[in-house]
Amino acid sequence: MTTDQAVPDFSTARLEAFSDGVFAIAITLLVLDLKVPEADALDGRSLADALGHQWPAYFAYLVSFLVIGIIWINHHAMCALARRVDRLTLFTNLLLLLTVSVIPYPTRMLAAYLTARSDDAHTAAALYSLTMVAMGAAFSLLFLTFTRDARALHTPIPPAARRAALRRFGVGGVAYVLTVALAYTSPVAMLATHAALALYYCFDQLAPATRRVRAADSDDD
Repeated sequence: MTTDQAVPDFSTARLEAFSDGVFAIAITLLVLDLKVPEADALDGRSLADALGHQWPAYFAYLVSFLVIGIIWINHHAMCALARRVDRLTLFTNLLLLLTVSVIPYPTRMLAAYLTARSDDAHTAAALYSLTMVAMGAAFSLLFLTFTRDARALHTPIPPAARRAALRRFGVGGVAYVLTVALAYTSPVAMLATHAALALYYCFDQLAPATRRVRAADSDDD
């Protein structure tokens, strides 16, 4: 009689379904912060002028939409690597979803203080950047938990490919930290930098690993 107990594993399907729901809600909440100028509050300005005054809200919305959308794309690519997950991966995934679900809050705060041209916009920008730092760290941690057990993957990822992916995440992570300082110099430049980082992550950071998975699937066929 053995005392060893098998560690329960779970399908990735429910993890992806739940995650997709959180991503969808978070990205939808962003648009609720785009306000329609009330006719009786224009104070003699035209509607076009009032809409133009709200450009920081549009910019913040666009950047956060890109960020959440690209996290979702990379999350989907990462899930494609695994055929099963364990409890640690589920909890780590929840940590990522926690950071994603928070993004609408600093986005609304930053948009409001930028539109009001308040000195506190720097503080709001720093909070926005700190949220992105937490999100980047959570995603890197999730990648580590996803790939730590070769038996849970469709095919083992070579150590060199894993290190390459982590280096790509690391470059973005360092840039996220630097944006916290940039927030106190120029909140608008900070937002623009996050837009550039979103474009950086448009490229497949998991390319070395996913190519290997696709190659293995083709060999099986």
